[in-house]
Amino acid sequence: MATVAAAARGAGARAAAGLRGGGGAAVRGRPRAGCARPLCTAPAAVDMKRYLWARYHEAKRSTDELVPSIMNNLLNPDAIFSNNEMSLSDIEIYGFDYDYTLVFYSKHLHTLIFNAARDLLINEHRYPAEIRKYEYDPNFAIRGLHYDVQRAVLMKIDAFHYIQMGTVYRGLSVVPDEEVIDMYEGSHVPLEQMSDFYGKSSHGNTMKQFMDIFSLPEMTLLSCVNEHFLKNNIDYEPVHLYKDVKDSIRDVHIKGIMYRAIEADIEKYICYAEQTRAVLAKLAAHGKKMFLITNSPSSFVDKGMRYIVGKDWRDLFDVVIVQAEKPNFFNDKRRPFRKVNEKGVLLWDKIYKLQKGQIYKQGNLYEFLKLTGWRGSKVLYFGDHIYSDLADLTLKHGWRTGAIIPELRSELRIMNTEQYVQTMTWLQTLTGLLEQMQIHRDAESQLVLQEWKKERKEMREMTKGFFNAQFGSLFRTDQNPTYFLRRLSRFADIYMASLSCLLNYDVHHTFYPRRTPLQHELPAWSDSPSAFKAPLLQEAQAK
Repeated sequence: MATVAAAARGAGARAAAGLRGGGGAAVRGRPRAGCARPLCTAPAAVDMKRYLWARYHEAKRSTDELVPSIMNNLLNPDAIFSNNEMSLSDIEIYGFDYDYTLVFYSKHLHTLIFNAARDLLINEHRYPAEIRKYEYDPNFAIRGLHYDVQRAVLMKIDAFHYIQMGTVYRGLSVVPDEEVIDMYEGSHVPLEQMSDFYGKSSHGNTMKQFMDIFSLPEMTLLSCVNEHFLKNNIDYEPVHLYKDVKDSIRDVHIKGIMYRAIEADIEKYICYAEQTRAVLAKLAAHGKKMFLITNSPSSFVDKGMRYIVGKDWRDLFDVVIVQAEKPNFFNDKRRPFRKVNEKGVLLWDKIYKLQKGQIYKQGNLYEFLKLTGWRGSKVLYFGDHIYSDLADLTLKHGWRTGAIIPELRSELRIMNTEQYVQTMTWLQTLTGLLEQMQIHRDAESQLVLQEWKKERKEMREMTKGFFNAQFGSLFRTDQNPTYFLRRLSRFADIYMASLSCLLNYDVHHTFYPRRTPLQHELPAWSDSPSAFKAPLLQEAQAK
């Protein structure tokens, strides 16, 4: 949270005032004037322990005074956040993925996927029937985690390829930091071991990154089976386990198990939201063209859209494409479109134009643009999968992209709590204090600094637990952006919790990314809400 960071820097600066000169002669507890800030030292006569703890308590008081003002500048969970400047005035065509973009699913779906894949492991891959005792835990994993296929460990990695200690799990148990460091000869994962461009483990890459919301049951199932093997001293090949779980999860989709279950009890699995129709109706009313490209099958999409939008849902879309096989859809020029009739039968007609009201299967983006005559620069496409939905579009085709991140709303609500603001403000201030006071190398000072470092470590663990007890926030490690956020920042022009956030903005709105300061830039002008408008909760509530 930029507001917290800026405020904490201010508190830290005031608390560290003892390091800057204030006059000619040295004052007790203050260094002499004129010395360079990083090299300043307290006078030899100063009781360093008392001096440092005085600075500590001064910083603590400053932090407590700051919290009420920060609580008046909280971020709006229903806002749209920008990585890249973009004006909706330039957008003539809106495109959408289906799953977790137009439609959201209830908590029951991941339990269904987990149970079905677990049973496939037992019945088709001959895994021990005892793994049936494991049930899906929605609070275990988060998106964006990496899985080391050969070592069978799940972990969170930051934007610089460093492992966040305390987030490495073998089975359902955390791996001690010392073992992780020994395993990887440090905490850095070399580029050649990281996942490939689409997050997959291939071509010698030993890591798999789980970016799909549907992958949460897969991570949990992998961890549960690993746990069973480890607890019962069963020797196994981790590579085979990974492949079998991946195939079982895939079969839940491919064999139609998930689709049939949802269609049979649509009210149980789909979260009905009038806002989806409201978003589409708003865009249609302003003359915007719309299309749908999804990997899901025709009948499944039709039933879901009838439920959340209405039986006339196709009238809102200029083009509907199912079973597109993204990301291949964006790269393979060879696959032609096929028309799907009302009964779901594939027709053999050659396609010369993509007609409104029809449903098409497969195809490719190059043919799509040729048949529609649309220009990519005028298109904004929304999806939840950073790689499959957005990466190729922004890197290769010049489309504007919007990421749907459902976790964003819950994380912002946590960040807006007083407990989180208090903790993070003090954590930032304490870190600044450590940075300033580390110049004191005497034994007494170092003992104090060690106590501060211990407190800082405990607070970091506490902030992780605010979001997820095992892995923390989707967007941050202890201090760095996660690898997930790095990819989100690169491949999405804007991001939001759901499409309903569009209802809060005019169709001519321009999204401006906040200019966050670089490490060598002054922060004051860029972090001030008055200097640069952040999407604040207080203003949204006032409206």
